Amino acid sequence: MQNYDVIIIGAGSIGVPLSYNLAKKGLSVLVLEKLQSVGRGQNRSAIGGIRATHSDPAKITICRRTIDIISHMEEEHGYDVNWISGGYLFPVYSETDEVNLKTLLEFQKHYELHIDWIGAEEIENLVPGINTEKLRGGTFSPDDGSASPLKVIDAFYMLAQQQGVDFHFNEEVTGFETHSNRIDVVITNKTKYPAGLIIDAAGAYSRELGALLNLDVPVYPESHEAGITEPVRRFFEPMIVDIRPEKGSANYYFYQNADDQVVFCITPDPKISGTDTDCTSVFLPQVIKRMVNLYPRLRNLRVRRTWRGLYPMTPDGFPIIGFSKKYQNYFLATGMCGQGFMIGPGLGEILADLIAENDVTYKDILKPLTLYRSFSGEEVLK
Repeated sequence: MQNYDVIIIGAGSIGVPLSYNLAKKGLSVLVLEKLQSVGRGQNRSAIGGIRATHSDPAKITICRRTIDIISHMEEEHGYDVNWISGGYLFPVYSETDEVNLKTLLEFQKHYELHIDWIGAEEIENLVPGINTEKLRGGTFSPDDGSASPLKVIDAFYMLAQQQGVDFHFNEEVTGFETHSNRIDVVITNKTKYPAGLIIDAAGAYSRELGALLNLDVPVYPESHEAGITEPVRRFFEPMIVDIRPEKGSANYYFYQNADDQVVFCITPDPKISGTDTDCTSVFLPQVIKRMVNLYPRLRNLRVRRTWRGLYPMTPDGFPIIGFSKKYQNYFLATGMCGQGFMIGPGLGEILADLIAENDVTYKDILKPLTLYRSFSGEEVLK
């Protein structure tokens, strides 16, 4: 049995960037993944948006770092990940939404986010042909953007391998051997590994993983659907997020990617709990009606395909990050609530500093994300 300083469970949006950053600090790292390759879980279902415009200090800090990493990936490492700094636009059509977003805007500016309220005319310049009836303005954050989830995780996989990270695919964790307040051995369907530090980056399956240790990890998967159109000549830049609820959906969002395809997703309401990833007949008619109403220029685009992925949700919409109290060598980095792609690169750097060098710079920001919080709050911009 080979000894590793760190064993990461899950080769997805969190586990792969984290493995690279830990190995870069000189630690020996093993990543265990029950599927066939990196990013086979929820990473490949992500639509590619990356924003720092959140309503929580931790996510703001982490995602600002992600944007810096991804926007310089080609320059610093030679990997083109299709980064586009198109910004995020939240158009507003009601007084209530205007008040809420302007209140949130003050908070976001306090954390030095590059975001402002813009008028209807500026929105029309950004998104020519958008529905301007009752349009009151909206918030726009030009530093936010998008990248290819597949290219990003492939880049981190290559970088991690260059740093000596071992990846074992088709290998599922089936149990642990523990003694007192430590995990001594990680058991898989193939072998056993002496345990150094173990990191749960299993996302939608963290609750089942925690159950093997009699830990209650409140991560509950929900199904969300997305789609992509044929490529057409580029005609708008921002990720457009319509926060107005309608029957059957809370919000929806779409953008034009680096291959000039329009990528779109919807937040179902009521939520669809469970791990079903089969596409439905409901999604396309529902989201297309909303998208075309907001942006009529989309009406002639042809949809190429749809897919369905899982959001590893927590009760309050915030990630679970931090050490277990029951086992001193078990660390949780899970429950990203559908935002693992935008959180992973920045969190990987921050956690590597914390774990490898005991750098407590971000300790206060990460503290509210502990497994042992009340889970009584709620993320405003999920």
